Amino acid sequence: MTHNARPVAVVTNDDDPTADFVVAELHGRGVPVVRFDSGHFPATLSCSARIGGGTARWQGSIATPTRVADLDGIRALYYRRPSGFTFPHLDEQDARFATAQARYGLGGVLVSLPDCLYVNHPHRIGDAEYKPAGLAAAAACGFTLPPTLITNRPDDARAFAKEHGPVIFKPLSVPLYLVDGEAQTVLVDQIDAGEIDDSVAGTMHLFQARVDKVADVRVTVIGERVFAVRIDSGLLDWRTDYRTHTYTPVEAPPDVERALFAYLRHFGLVFGAFDFTLSAGGEWAFIECNPSGQWAWMEPPTGLPMTAALADLLERGTHDRT
Repeated sequence: MTHNARPVAVVTNDDDPTADFVVAELHGRGVPVVRFDSGHFPATLSCSARIGGGTARWQGSIATPTRVADLDGIRALYYRRPSGFTFPHLDEQDARFATAQARYGLGGVLVSLPDCLYVNHPHRIGDAEYKPAGLAAAAACGFTLPPTLITNRPDDARAFAKEHGPVIFKPLSVPLYLVDGEAQTVLVDQIDAGEIDDSVAGTMHLFQARVDKVADVRVTVIGERVFAVRIDSGLLDWRTDYRTHTYTPVEAPPDVERALFAYLRHFGLVFGAFDFTLSAGGEWAFIECNPSGQWAWMEPPTGLPMTAALADLLERGTHDRT
Protein backbone atom coordinates (compact mmCIF):
# COMPACT_ATOMS: atom_id res chain seq x y z
CA MET A 1 0.00 0.00 0.00
CA THR A 2 1.42 3.39 -1.01
CA HIS A 3 1.67 6.16 1.58
CA ASN A 4 -0.88 8.30 -0.27
CA ALA A 5 -3.44 5.49 -0.14
CA ARG A 6 -3.12 4.99 3.61
CA PRO A 7 -6.00 6.68 5.45
CA VAL A 8 -6.03 8.95 8.45
CA ALA A 9 -8.35 7.73 11.21
CA VAL A 10 -10.24 10.40 13.15
CA VAL A 11 -11.73 9.11 16.40
CA THR A 12 -14.22 11.51 17.95
CA ASN A 13 -17.91 12.09 18.63
CA ASP A 14 -20.34 13.15 15.93
CA ASP A 15 -20.58 16.76 17.13
CA ASP A 16 -16.97 17.94 16.95
CA PRO A 17 -16.50 21.10 14.81
CA THR A 18 -12.75 21.07 15.40
CA ALA A 19 -12.46 17.63 13.84
CA ASP A 20 -14.80 18.75 11.03
CA PHE A 21 -12.30 21.43 9.98
CA VAL A 22 -9.42 18.96 9.91
CA VAL A 23 -11.38 16.32 8.00
CA ALA A 24 -12.44 18.92 5.40
CA GLU A 25 -8.82 20.03 4.99
CA LEU A 26 -7.64 16.45 4.50
CA HIS A 27 -10.39 15.75 2.01
CA GLY A 28 -9.37 18.87 0.08
CA ARG A 29 -5.85 17.45 -0.17
CA GLY A 30 -7.09 14.10 -1.42
CA VAL A 31 -6.04 12.32 1.79
CA PRO A 32 -8.38 9.41 2.60
CA VAL A 33 -10.09 9.70 5.99
CA VAL A 34 -11.97 7.17 8.11
CA ARG A 35 -13.90 8.94 10.85
CA PHE A 36 -15.71 7.09 13.61
CA ASP A 37 -16.81 7.32 17.22
CA SER A 38 -15.61 4.31 19.20
CA GLY A 39 -18.77 4.78 21.29
CA HIS A 40 -20.78 3.59 18.27
CA PHE A 41 -19.41 0.08 18.83
CA PRO A 42 -21.03 -2.39 18.29
CA ALA A 43 -24.15 -0.75 16.82
CA THR A 44 -22.53 0.68 13.67
CA LEU A 45 -18.84 -0.03 14.19
CA SER A 46 -17.12 -3.40 13.93
CA CYS A 47 -13.54 -4.62 14.24
CA SER A 48 -11.67 -7.84 13.62
CA ALA A 49 -7.93 -8.21 14.30
CA ARG A 50 -5.51 -11.13 14.27
CA ILE A 51 -1.91 -11.70 15.31
CA GLY A 52 0.41 -14.67 15.81
CA GLY A 53 0.91 -17.81 13.75
CA GLY A 54 3.56 -16.04 11.71
CA THR A 55 1.79 -12.68 11.92
CA ALA A 56 3.85 -10.31 14.08
CA ARG A 57 1.56 -7.27 13.96
CA TRP A 58 -2.15 -6.69 14.14
CA GLN A 59 -3.89 -7.33 10.84
CA GLY A 60 -7.57 -6.99 10.09
CA SER A 61 -9.93 -4.07 9.70
CA ILE A 62 -12.28 -1.63 11.34
CA ALA A 63 -15.52 -0.83 9.56
CA THR A 64 -18.17 1.90 9.69
CA PRO A 65 -21.36 1.91 7.60
CA THR A 66 -19.47 3.73 4.81
CA ARG A 67 -15.75 2.99 5.29
CA VAL A 68 -13.42 0.05 5.88
CA ALA A 69 -9.83 0.61 7.00
CA ASP A 70 -7.07 -1.99 7.17
CA LEU A 71 -5.51 -1.83 10.61
CA ASP A 72 -1.96 -2.05 9.29
CA GLY A 73 -2.63 0.66 6.70
CA ILE A 74 -3.63 3.57 8.93
CA ARG A 75 -0.96 6.28 8.61
CA ALA A 76 -2.15 8.49 11.51
CA LEU A 77 -4.85 8.44 14.17
CA TYR A 78 -6.29 11.74 15.37
CA TYR A 79 -7.77 10.93 18.78
CA ARG A 80 -10.14 13.66 19.89
CA ARG A 81 -13.19 13.13 22.08
CA PRO A 82 -15.05 9.89 21.40
CA SER A 83 -18.13 9.11 23.44
CA GLY A 84 -18.18 6.22 25.89
CA PHE A 85 -19.28 2.68 25.22
CA THR A 86 -22.96 1.99 25.91
CA PHE A 87 -24.97 -1.21 25.80
CA PRO A 88 -28.56 -0.10 26.47
CA HIS A 89 -30.03 -3.47 25.47
CA LEU A 90 -28.17 -5.25 28.28
CA ASP A 91 -28.82 -5.33 32.01
CA GLU A 92 -26.40 -3.47 34.27
CA GLN A 93 -24.08 -6.39 35.01
CA ASP A 94 -23.87 -7.61 31.41
CA ALA A 95 -23.38 -4.03 30.16
CA ARG A 96 -20.50 -3.58 32.60
CA PHE A 97 -18.89 -6.78 31.31
CA ALA A 98 -19.44 -5.83 27.66
CA THR A 99 -18.02 -2.34 28.26
CA ALA A 100 -14.84 -3.81 29.73
CA GLN A 101 -14.43 -6.15 26.74
CA ALA A 102 -14.95 -3.27 24.32
CA ARG A 103 -12.51 -1.01 26.14
CA TYR A 104 -9.71 -3.51 26.38
CA GLY A 105 -10.48 -5.24 23.07
CA LEU A 106 -11.36 -2.53 20.56
CA GLY A 107 -9.49 0.09 22.58
CA GLY A 108 -6.48 -2.18 22.89
CA VAL A 109 -6.34 -2.73 19.13
CA LEU A 110 -6.66 0.99 18.37
CA VAL A 111 -3.70 1.87 20.60
CA SER A 112 -1.52 -0.84 19.01
CA LEU A 113 -1.63 0.08 15.33
CA PRO A 114 1.65 -0.53 13.49
CA ASP A 115 3.51 2.39 11.91
CA CYS A 116 0.82 4.85 12.98
CA LEU A 117 1.34 8.42 14.15
CA TYR A 118 -0.92 9.16 17.12
CA VAL A 119 -2.16 12.71 17.71
CA ASN A 120 -2.15 11.99 20.57
CA HIS A 121 -1.80 8.40 21.74
CA PRO A 122 -4.73 7.67 24.13
CA HIS A 123 -2.41 6.31 26.82
CA ARG A 124 -0.24 9.43 26.67
CA ILE A 125 -3.37 11.59 26.86
CA GLY A 126 -4.43 9.68 29.96
CA ASP A 127 -1.04 10.23 31.61
CA ALA A 128 -1.02 13.95 30.84
CA GLU A 129 -4.57 14.53 32.10
CA TYR A 130 -3.47 14.02 35.71
CA LYS A 131 -3.02 17.60 36.93
CA PRO A 132 -0.46 16.72 39.63
CA ALA A 133 1.68 14.96 37.02
CA GLY A 134 1.31 17.91 34.65
CA LEU A 135 2.31 20.43 37.29
CA ALA A 136 5.34 18.36 38.34
CA ALA A 137 6.42 18.02 34.70
CA ALA A 138 5.89 21.75 34.11
CA ALA A 139 8.12 22.63 37.06
CA ALA A 140 10.79 20.18 35.93
CA CYS A 141 10.70 21.59 32.38
CA GLY A 142 11.34 25.13 33.58
CA PHE A 143 7.92 26.80 33.55
CA THR A 144 7.01 29.32 36.24
CA LEU A 145 4.11 27.98 38.34
CA PRO A 146 1.84 29.73 40.86
CA PRO A 147 2.08 28.22 44.37
CA THR A 148 -0.28 25.24 44.34
CA LEU A 149 -1.76 22.94 47.01
CA ILE A 150 -3.58 19.65 46.46
CA THR A 151 -5.16 18.40 49.67
CA ASN A 152 -8.14 17.00 51.53
CA ARG A 153 -7.02 18.57 54.84
CA PRO A 154 -9.18 21.60 55.70
CA ASP A 155 -6.59 23.13 58.02
CA ASP A 156 -3.90 22.94 55.33
CA ALA A 157 -6.27 24.49 52.80
CA ARG A 158 -7.15 27.35 55.16
CA ALA A 159 -3.49 27.97 56.00
CA PHE A 160 -2.62 28.04 52.29
CA ALA A 161 -5.43 30.51 51.61
CA LYS A 162 -4.29 32.77 54.45
CA GLU A 163 -0.72 32.73 53.13
CA HIS A 164 -1.58 33.29 49.47
CA GLY A 165 -5.19 34.46 49.54
CA PRO A 166 -7.37 34.98 47.93
CA VAL A 167 -6.75 31.70 46.14
CA ILE A 168 -8.27 29.93 43.17
CA PHE A 169 -10.14 26.66 43.55
CA LYS A 170 -10.34 24.45 40.48
CA PRO A 171 -11.38 20.83 39.86
CA LEU A 172 -8.70 18.21 39.32
CA SER A 173 -10.90 16.60 36.68
CA VAL A 174 -14.23 17.50 35.12
CA PRO A 175 -16.47 14.46 34.68
CA LEU A 176 -20.02 14.79 33.36
CA TYR A 177 -21.94 16.82 35.98
CA LEU A 178 -25.72 17.04 35.52
CA VAL A 179 -28.20 19.43 37.13
CA ASP A 180 -31.82 18.68 36.22
CA GLY A 181 -30.53 16.64 33.30
CA GLU A 182 -28.39 19.48 31.90
CA ALA A 183 -24.59 19.21 31.65
CA GLN A 184 -22.83 21.81 33.77
CA THR A 185 -19.31 23.23 33.74
CA VAL A 186 -17.46 23.28 37.06
CA LEU A 187 -15.97 26.75 37.00
CA VAL A 188 -12.73 28.05 38.42
CA ASP A 189 -13.57 30.20 41.43
CA GLN A 190 -11.84 32.54 43.89
CA ILE A 191 -12.18 31.86 47.62
CA ASP A 192 -10.66 33.05 50.87
CA ALA A 193 -9.78 31.15 54.03
CA GLY A 194 -13.13 31.87 55.71
CA GLU A 195 -15.03 30.10 52.94
CA ILE A 196 -13.15 26.82 53.35
CA ASP A 197 -15.09 24.41 55.56
CA ASP A 198 -14.54 20.86 56.73
CA SER A 199 -16.21 19.39 53.64
CA VAL A 200 -12.78 19.69 52.02
CA ALA A 201 -11.94 16.46 53.86
CA GLY A 202 -14.34 14.55 51.59
CA THR A 203 -12.01 14.38 48.59
CA MET A 204 -8.94 15.96 47.02
CA HIS A 205 -9.04 19.64 46.06
CA LEU A 206 -6.68 21.87 44.11
CA PHE A 207 -5.97 25.38 45.39
CA GLN A 208 -3.69 27.82 43.60
CA ALA A 209 -2.46 31.31 44.39
CA ARG A 210 -4.25 33.84 42.20
CA VAL A 211 -1.91 35.39 39.67
CA ASP A 212 -2.04 39.16 39.18
CA LYS A 213 -2.53 38.91 35.43
CA VAL A 214 -3.21 41.39 32.64
CA ALA A 215 -4.17 38.73 30.08
CA ASP A 216 -4.16 35.02 29.34
CA VAL A 217 -2.25 33.18 26.62
CA ARG A 218 -3.31 29.99 24.87
CA VAL A 219 -0.41 28.24 23.14
CA THR A 220 -1.24 25.43 20.75
CA VAL A 221 1.68 23.23 19.77
CA ILE A 222 1.13 21.08 16.68
CA GLY A 223 4.11 18.93 15.83
CA GLU A 224 7.01 21.38 15.60
CA ARG A 225 4.84 24.48 15.18
CA VAL A 226 3.88 26.87 17.97
CA PHE A 227 0.80 29.11 17.80
CA ALA A 228 0.51 31.55 20.71
CA VAL A 229 -2.54 33.78 21.16
CA ARG A 230 -2.99 36.47 23.79
CA ILE A 231 -6.55 36.54 25.17
CA ASP A 232 -7.75 39.81 26.68
CA SER A 233 -11.03 39.31 28.53
CA GLY A 234 -10.88 40.94 31.96
CA LEU A 235 -12.23 37.69 33.43
CA LEU A 236 -10.85 35.44 36.14
CA ASP A 237 -11.66 32.45 33.90
CA TRP A 238 -11.75 33.48 30.24
CA ARG A 239 -13.76 30.37 29.35
CA THR A 240 -16.88 31.77 31.06
CA ASP A 241 -17.71 34.33 28.36
CA TYR A 242 -16.13 34.14 24.91
CA ARG A 243 -17.98 37.31 23.83
CA THR A 244 -15.55 39.42 25.87
CA HIS A 245 -12.41 38.17 24.13
CA THR A 246 -9.87 40.02 22.05
CA TYR A 247 -7.32 37.75 20.36
CA THR A 248 -3.79 38.79 19.41
CA PRO A 249 -1.12 36.45 17.98
CA VAL A 250 2.11 36.73 19.98
CA GLU A 251 5.52 35.08 20.06
CA ALA A 252 6.35 32.73 22.91
CA PRO A 253 9.57 33.73 24.70
CA PRO A 254 12.49 31.39 23.87
CA ASP A 255 12.62 29.88 27.36
CA VAL A 256 8.88 29.19 27.27
CA GLU A 257 9.16 27.61 23.82
CA ARG A 258 11.98 25.32 24.99
CA ALA A 259 9.86 24.28 27.98
CA LEU A 260 6.85 23.59 25.74
CA PHE A 261 8.72 20.96 23.75
CA ALA A 262 10.37 19.52 26.86
CA TYR A 263 6.90 19.07 28.39
CA LEU A 264 5.54 17.34 25.28
CA ARG A 265 8.57 15.04 25.12
CA HIS A 266 8.07 14.16 28.79
CA PHE A 267 4.58 12.84 28.10
CA GLY A 268 5.20 11.57 24.57
CA LEU A 269 2.78 14.05 22.99
CA VAL A 270 2.86 15.71 19.58
CA PHE A 271 -0.01 18.10 20.32
CA GLY A 272 -0.77 20.23 23.36
CA ALA A 273 -3.00 23.19 24.24
CA PHE A 274 -1.20 25.16 26.96
CA ASP A 275 -2.72 27.87 29.13
CA PHE A 276 -0.67 30.66 30.71
CA THR A 277 -1.33 33.86 32.57
CA LEU A 278 0.57 36.98 31.54
CA SER A 279 1.65 39.48 34.20
CA ALA A 280 2.15 43.22 33.76
CA GLY A 281 5.89 42.53 33.84
CA GLY A 282 5.63 40.07 30.96
CA GLU A 283 6.03 36.86 33.00
CA TRP A 284 4.28 33.76 31.65
CA ALA A 285 2.91 31.51 34.42
CA PHE A 286 1.93 27.94 33.50
CA ILE A 287 -1.62 26.96 34.37
CA GLU A 288 -2.18 23.67 32.56
CA CYS A 289 -1.81 21.72 29.32
CA ASN A 290 -4.77 19.96 27.75
CA PRO A 291 -3.57 17.14 25.46
CA SER A 292 -6.94 17.18 23.66
CA GLY A 293 -7.66 20.90 23.90
CA GLN A 294 -9.74 23.03 21.57
CA TRP A 295 -8.08 25.47 19.18
CA ALA A 296 -10.20 25.95 16.05
CA TRP A 297 -12.24 28.87 17.40
CA MET A 298 -9.09 31.03 17.47
CA GLU A 299 -8.20 30.51 13.82
CA PRO A 300 -10.76 32.86 12.16
CA PRO A 301 -10.01 35.94 14.32
CA THR A 302 -6.21 35.47 14.18
CA GLY A 303 -5.62 33.99 10.74
CA LEU A 304 -3.22 31.44 12.24
CA PRO A 305 -3.05 28.33 9.99
CA MET A 306 -3.65 25.76 12.72
CA THR A 307 -5.98 23.54 10.68
CA ALA A 308 -3.38 23.33 7.91
CA ALA A 309 -0.62 22.57 10.43
CA LEU A 310 -2.59 19.71 11.95
CA ALA A 311 -3.49 18.36 8.51
CA ASP A 312 0.21 18.56 7.57
CA LEU A 313 1.09 16.46 10.61
CA LEU A 314 -1.59 13.84 9.95
CA GLU A 315 -0.92 13.70 6.22
CA ARG A 316 2.79 13.14 6.82
CA GLY A 317 2.10 10.37 9.36
CA THR A 318 4.94 7.86 9.35
CA HIS A 319 7.16 6.71 6.55
CA ASP A 320 6.24 3.78 4.33
CA ARG A 321 7.43 0.42 5.50
CA THR A 322 10.22 -1.19 3.50
